[in-house]
Amino acid sequence: MTTPDPQSPSPQPPVPASKDRAYRSPAGIAGGVLLLALALWLGIDAVVAGEGRTPWTAAAALLFLVPLIAAYTVRPAVFAGDDRMRVRNPFRVIVLPWGQVESFRSAYSNEIFSEAGDKYQLWALPVSLRGRKKAARQESRRVAGGGRGRGGLLGGARGAGSGGAVDGAPVRAEADKVMDELRELWEARKDAETSRGEVAVRWAWEVVVPVVVGAVGLAVLLGTG
Repeated sequence: MTTPDPQSPSPQPPVPASKDRAYRSPAGIAGGVLLLALALWLGIDAVVAGEGRTPWTAAAALLFLVPLIAAYTVRPAVFAGDDRMRVRNPFRVIVLPWGQVESFRSAYSNEIFSEAGDKYQLWALPVSLRGRKKAARQESRRVAGGGRGRGGLLGGARGAGSGGAVDGAPVRAEADKVMDELRELWEARKDAETSRGEVAVRWAWEVVVPVVVGAVGLAVLLGTG
C-alpha cells in the first residue's frame, strides 16, 4: 500500500511593486487637446481641399505644429517613485534618483535642483498665481473661523486651485501641495541605498525630429513661394 505524496505548497504570487505617483496638469491637457483638434481640422481640410502648394504647406505646418503643441501641453508629466523621480518635459526626460536631488523651489515656476547644481523645470506642475491667491483667502477664512476650514477631505480631493485644508493643515494651491508631497517623499527616501545613482537626461527625439523637419519644410515652401 502506497501513501500519497503530500501536496507541494502552491507558489505565492509575487508582491506587486509600488506604482509611481503621476502628476500632470489637467488644464494643460484639456487646452492641448482643443488646440490639437483645431490644428488637425484646419490642416487636414487644407491638405484635402487646397490647391497648388497649399496642401504641401499645410502638411509641413501640421508636421511642425502638432508635435510642438503636444510637447508643451499633453506630454509633460512627473512620476515619483520610492527610489527616483522621472520628469517628462517638452523636449527632454530627466531621471533623478532621490539621492541626487539637492532641493526644490517654487516661485513663478516649480523647479528641482540636483547635487551637481543643475536646474530642471517641472513643466507638468505650472504655478497658478490665481490659485495661490484663492488658497490664501481660504486660509485666512479658515484661521478667522477657528481653524475649521470648509475644505475638509472633500476640498482636498478637488481639482487644481482648490487645495482645501485637511485635519487643520494650511490651505495650499494644488501645485504647491504636489511640491510638498515631492519634498516629503524626497526627505524620506534620499538616504536610502536604492535611491543612489546618476542623473540621466535623454532628448525626446520623437518630438524634436518632426518639429525640425516640419520647420525646415515650412521655411522652404514659404521661402520659395
